[in-house]
Amino acid sequence: MNSQKVPFWLRWLIPVVLVITWLGIAGIGGPTFGRLEEVSSNDQASFLPAGAEATEAGDWQAKFRDSEEIPAIVIVESDASFTPAQLGEAAQLKADIEALKLGSAVVGPIPSQGGKAIQFVVPMASSDELREKVQELRDVVQPGAPDGMKAFVTGPAGLTADLVNAFGGIDGILLLVALGAVFVILLLVYRSVVLPIAVLLTSVFALCAAILLVFGMAKAGWIQLNGQSQGILSILVIGAATDYALLFVARFREALTHTTNRTQAVITAWKASFEPILASGATVIIALLCLLFSDLNSNKALGPVAAAGILCSLFAALTLLPALMALLGRAVFWPFSPKLLPDDEREPEIVTGLEWQKGLWRATGRLVSKRPRVVWVASVLLLLAASTGLMQLKANGVPQTDVILSASDAVDGQEALARHFDAGSGSPAVVVASQGSAQQVLDKVKAADGVGDAYLLADGNVPITGAPGTPADPAVRDGRVLINATLNSAADSIEAEGAVKSLRLAVKEVDADALVGGVTATALDTNTTAQRDLVVIIPIVLVVILFILMLLLRSVVAPVLLVLSVVLSYGAAMGVSAWVFNGVFGFSGADATVPLFGFVFLVALGVDYNIFLMSRVREESLRHGTRPGILRGLAVTGGVITSAGVVLAATFAALGVIPIMFLVQLAFIVAFGVLLDTVLVRSLLVPALAYDIGSKIWWPHKLARESSPAPVEPREEEAPVGR
Repeated sequence: MNSQKVPFWLRWLIPVVLVITWLGIAGIGGPTFGRLEEVSSNDQASFLPAGAEATEAGDWQAKFRDSEEIPAIVIVESDASFTPAQLGEAAQLKADIEALKLGSAVVGPIPSQGGKAIQFVVPMASSDELREKVQELRDVVQPGAPDGMKAFVTGPAGLTADLVNAFGGIDGILLLVALGAVFVILLLVYRSVVLPIAVLLTSVFALCAAILLVFGMAKAGWIQLNGQSQGILSILVIGAATDYALLFVARFREALTHTTNRTQAVITAWKASFEPILASGATVIIALLCLLFSDLNSNKALGPVAAAGILCSLFAALTLLPALMALLGRAVFWPFSPKLLPDDEREPEIVTGLEWQKGLWRATGRLVSKRPRVVWVASVLLLLAASTGLMQLKANGVPQTDVILSASDAVDGQEALARHFDAGSGSPAVVVASQGSAQQVLDKVKAADGVGDAYLLADGNVPITGAPGTPADPAVRDGRVLINATLNSAADSIEAEGAVKSLRLAVKEVDADALVGGVTATALDTNTTAQRDLVVIIPIVLVVILFILMLLLRSVVAPVLLVLSVVLSYGAAMGVSAWVFNGVFGFSGADATVPLFGFVFLVALGVDYNIFLMSRVREESLRHGTRPGILRGLAVTGGVITSAGVVLAATFAALGVIPIMFLVQLAFIVAFGVLLDTVLVRSLLVPALAYDIGSKIWWPHKLARESSPAPVEPREEEAPVGR
């Protein structure tokens, strides 16, 4: 088909319209990126389901508050006991804090038992400007501390502000690192300047479209967007769009060796890549939407957020990229443009398929065809050995002070607080009890293990201590009273969670309707719900992926084996990750959602590469038979799938630049898991197992009924590797 026979509308009009349309989307979506903070929240309590006990307790607690405030704890510590003069300076510091007008009345100074520290409780309005307000407070208290003393701003407000600061790199640094890594990899692989730019434009424009969708969903209140979802969205879109683009580019390059007509080459490539790209995207989208079955609002939000990103990646790879290729043609590969091959070199008649394999992939094909059973058995044993590390994974949550990996004034302040006061000061457990059983519940709370002090609250959040001048009657809302319990352990510690468990059992002995909430209870309920989600969602994801693979491959055996292979790969990746987290990074544990997120991303994305491989193997098997088709499929997809795997691993590894433990752990799990899946599972395990089984891999399709001759050994006289 020559250029004169291609209609103008197909050769120029459609590609130009598509490019202009995507430019418009990018023009609107790009500026929206900076507005995501308007609809984003990093408040841990908002992640919980409405039915969680901590959520119900929080709803009741709100009825006792006059305003939506969260406390900041200012702690000033010294190596020696405070002198009267220094206590006077502390009183002046309180006046300076009150002058900021951050919220209601400041409580303090409260001296520690040893007299070496004092603390102030500074209520702060919960608003979008919390980070800036905390910084204002730090600018006052740190220079204003008495000479020779250190001052910290911590508590829920301080920790929240530092968490928001840690997420601050998502809009800029993360994106630049990810795009830079992809550009360098594409430059090395394709040795072309134009192609990496075209692929990156596809990824960036897909991200702009995804941001528009996500912003609209969050603005409408359909989802609860947070910093971690925002970071994962950027990485997932760049990685997935690049993967889909590379598959299309490989087909386009191949088509250019058959025709001089760039439009015809684009159409041929589009037809050949449409089904595997669509199947891959649908698999990931549906797997991500399975997160809607989660009881955690944060997981529910990530499902549609990430699915929107994959959907936009899919559309960009199937519309914008083909349009760019249609306009640029061979020039996109400059200076190493593909050359038109003679007819007799385009489809060689071969028996083993090894003639197509050059260098590494020719050697891999030789290994697979010569010793298939040894290869796949050894691969399985290696993955099983790596999976034993799962026993070392401590995914039951981590203290909030360990979540932030960078320097944090709030984390340092929590440590100072624990040195001088009851570690739970400033973040008490909250008990909601019936008015009639208030005293009995209070007695139970005071006697509970892990509780340092407890008191009923009067109106205005004033504690009823029994001291002269304090209120005598508790505040009552709809027949309920509120009790604050200061824990002996830091509010974000495992010990504090144990104390909350015991407290819940104790108070229900005298009041079956009593609720225990607060910071610790929120973390406990989050971890419990996350572990429940793991058990519920994993089977759903596996069934969905298996069904899609059966539709794509028209087979039962192959999809079952592919799903088993990615599950085994996931186990190995998690096992190695556990060893690395404990032995190399020295992490105290892992967030309870890490195994679930790791599973969803690794299984969905791991199946991606098997879809790319096996869809091409099936195509070749229909023409040449199963075993030759396996070697042909491995040969022609080896380079592009490996490149795609390296790109995806590099983009997820970029998450590691954000100093949040959850994101660093997810970055390692997915990056290592993708490389493991690309190098071992897709290159050796799956081809060797399929080669060993032969045509029966396609059962019950008619391909399974082809005669399956014994594997053909490579001939010694074949051209050497690297010919």
